Amino acid sequence: MSMGRSPRWLVPVAIVALLWNLLGCAACLADALVGPEEVAKMAPAQRALYEARPAWALAATAAAVLGGALGSLGLALRKRWAYPLLAISLAGLIVQDFGLFVLAGGLSLAGPAVVAIQGAVLLVAIALALLARRALARGWIA
Repeated sequence: MSMGRSPRWLVPVAIVALLWNLLGCAACLADALVGPEEVAKMAPAQRALYEARPAWALAATAAAVLGGALGSLGLALRKRWAYPLLAISLAGLIVQDFGLFVLAGGLSLAGPAVVAIQGAVLLVAIALALLARRALARGWIA
């Protein structure tokens, strides 16, 4: 498939998305490196939520942030593999949120600010996956 002329805003948006997802990678790494001392210092509700997360939800988080970062890089480079990676990122985020909020009882433990932030993250992930799908369909990426 030949590449069509992409809008001028596509690469700058993809670069901002890459930076956004790199922040997610840093947060995921920081979370993975939390030691027992730091867990002991957490507020009781935060500690309960941290300890209740299933391991597969943590794997989903890693898939979400890595897929998001690599997919955003692909979008900036105008590569067709951006779409499946951003779709994986979205799926990982949905699985992570299910594990966090539904199974681990995070809705009652996290508070409204965390729920609002995760909602914003979900909206960004949806928007990026839809953007990559549209870019692929219109020939902006190949």
